[in-house]
Amino acid sequence: MLRYFLFLILSVPLSVCSQSQTGLLKVIPAPAAVKLSGGSFRLSPQTKLGYTDQAGKKTATLLQDYLKKNYGLQLSFKPGVTKLSNAVISFVKTQEMAAEAYTLLSNTRGVEIRGDEAGLFYGLQTLLQMIENTGNGLMVTGAEIKDQPRYAFRGIMQDVGYHIYPVSFIKSQIDMLAKYKMNVYHWHLTEDHGWRIEIKKYPKLTTVGAFRESTQISHYADSLNGQDHLPYGGFYTQQEIKEIVAYARERQVTVIPEIELPGHSLAALAAYPELACGDQPGPFKVAQSWGIFEDVYCAGKEQTFQVLEDVLTEVMALFPSRYIHIGGDECPKKRWEKCRYCQKRIKDEKLKNEFELQSYFVKRIERFVNSKGRQIIGWDEIREGGLAPNATVMAWRSIEEGIKAAQENHDVVMAPMSHVYFDFLQGPRPLEPLAIGWGFNPAERIYAYDPTPSSLTAAQKKHIIGVEAPIWTEHMDTYRKVEYMLYPRLMALAEIAWTPLERKNAIDFFESRLPRHLAVLDRSKILYRVPGPIGITDTTLNGRNFKVTLKPSVEGGKIYYNFEGQDARETDYLYEKPIDIILHKGEKRQMKSVVVAPSGKRSISTTTLFSYQ
Repeated sequence: MLRYFLFLILSVPLSVCSQSQTGLLKVIPAPAAVKLSGGSFRLSPQTKLGYTDQAGKKTATLLQDYLKKNYGLQLSFKPGVTKLSNAVISFVKTQEMAAEAYTLLSNTRGVEIRGDEAGLFYGLQTLLQMIENTGNGLMVTGAEIKDQPRYAFRGIMQDVGYHIYPVSFIKSQIDMLAKYKMNVYHWHLTEDHGWRIEIKKYPKLTTVGAFRESTQISHYADSLNGQDHLPYGGFYTQQEIKEIVAYARERQVTVIPEIELPGHSLAALAAYPELACGDQPGPFKVAQSWGIFEDVYCAGKEQTFQVLEDVLTEVMALFPSRYIHIGGDECPKKRWEKCRYCQKRIKDEKLKNEFELQSYFVKRIERFVNSKGRQIIGWDEIREGGLAPNATVMAWRSIEEGIKAAQENHDVVMAPMSHVYFDFLQGPRPLEPLAIGWGFNPAERIYAYDPTPSSLTAAQKKHIIGVEAPIWTEHMDTYRKVEYMLYPRLMALAEIAWTPLERKNAIDFFESRLPRHLAVLDRSKILYRVPGPIGITDTTLNGRNFKVTLKPSVEGGKIYYNFEGQDARETDYLYEKPIDIILHKGEKRQMKSVVVAPSGKRSISTTTLFSYQ
C-alpha cells in the first residue's frame, strides 16, 4: 500500500489543475471570478483602442505603448466607445463597482474593460497577461472576468537604510508591483545605519547621517565577520523622490515613507547630537554593525519634537500618501531611564513609566500628522503604553500582535516575520545566499498564509486591511540580491493579497501559472530565484518502486539529474520522461536534480533520498 501511495504522489499528472479557468488564462493573481466563453479575439493593425474619458485614454495609451514596444503593432484610438464593439479594445470608466474592481469581457468581436481608474489599470494588467503570441498572431482568450481585491493594502517594504539602491531599481520594483496588482511601496528611508532622504532645513541629516565609515561584513562563521573599513552611503534628493512618487502614481502604487522614531535614530543623532538624551550628548557615529542601539531621540526635549515636525513637514510635501509610517519598533528605554528631561516629562505628563513615555511620543507625533490631514501607521510596538484610536498597526513580531490590535479596533496590516519576511531564507542555508539565519519563508509558505486570523470575530476581521512583505537589507549589499529574494515570492504574496481565499489553488499556482510568468521574467534583465523541479523535493521517501514525474519550474526550461551525489549539471541525465527507480531490500539511492532556465539561470540542487528498508 505504501509503495502504491508513493507512486501516486510522484507520478500524479501535473496538469490536474490545468483545466481550471484561471490555469488556462495563466493570470496572477487569480481573478475573483472567471468564465471562459470560447473563441479568441485576434489583434490586428485594424484593431482600435476605444475609451470614454481621459482615464480610459490614459489606460489605452499604456496598451498602445506596450503593443508597439513588444510586438511592433501600432494601434490607433477610437474615442467615445461605451460598449463592446467589433475590432475594438475599449476602456470604459465607471463608478458603479467597488474601488479597484473591474470587469473584462473578451470574445471573437473585441475586448471591453470596465472599472474606475484603478480598475481600468488592473483590468489592463490582466489583459496583458492574457495576450498570447501564437502562430496566428496576437490572441486574447474569450472570457468573462469579474474581479476585485481581497485587501485594500497590498505592499512590500523596501529598506534602504542598511544598503541603498539606484533609482532605476526602485522603479523596476514599482513596475513589478503594478504588474501584479500590488498598490503600496513602503519605503524605509531612515535607520541607525543611514539617513536616506534629503531634508533641506537640516542638511546635516544627509551630509553626515547618510554616510558611515565602515560596514559590517556578514558571514555565518563568527570568526569571519568583521568590518570592511570602507566609507559607504548615499541618499535620495527631493527631486529624485518626486520622480519616484510620480512614477508610482502613474502605476496605481502609493509610496508610503517611513521616518523611524523614537528608536533606530543613530544616523540622525550623528548629525544632530543635541536631539539625544542628556545635557551634552554625543558625539555619535552612524552605525557600522548590525543590531539595536541604545541612543535614541530624547522624549523630554521640546527641540526633538520641533525638528521631527519640521522633517515630517518636508516629508509630507513630497509624499501625498494617506499614511505616514513613523516606525516605533525596537526602541530601548535605557537612556530615557537616566535622562532628567525624560523623567521630567514622565512626571509632568503623569505617565507611569518609559513605555507610556513612548506612547506619549507616538501620540504627539500622531497629532501633528493628523493636523496635516494624514494618518500614522507604525510597527506593532506603538501599542505599548496605549495608542490613539485611529492609528494603524503593522504587525511584524507575530500574528498574535495583529490579533491584539484588531481586537482593540485598530486597522491592521499583517506583516509577520514568521510568514512574509522576504529577508528570510528560501532553501537550505548552505545553498542559498546569506540571509537572516533563523527564518525560512519559501514561496510555498507565503502562498499558504492567510492574513486574516480565523480567531477574530467578523467585525474584527474587517480591521485586517492588508498584508505587506518587509525586505530588510543587512545582508543585501546589491540590488541583484534584493531581486533574488523578491522574485518569485512577490507573485505568491500578490495572490494572497488580491485573490479571494476560496479561489486560491496552490497546485494551479505553482505548477501551471507561475512557470509561465517565470519564463517571461527569464527573458528580462531581472534576476530571480529559479525554483527546483516540480514533482520532487528535498526529502526522504520510503518504498520499493518509484516513477518520478517532473516538470520544469520555468516554462521552456530543462531538468538535469544524477544519482552520483554531486550537484546536478548539464553533463548529467536530461529529463525527458518519467524516471523509474527500483530498489531491493536494504538499498538506498540519492537523486540530485536541477532546473536550468532558457536564459541559463539555474535552481539550487534538489536532493531526494529513496530508501527501501
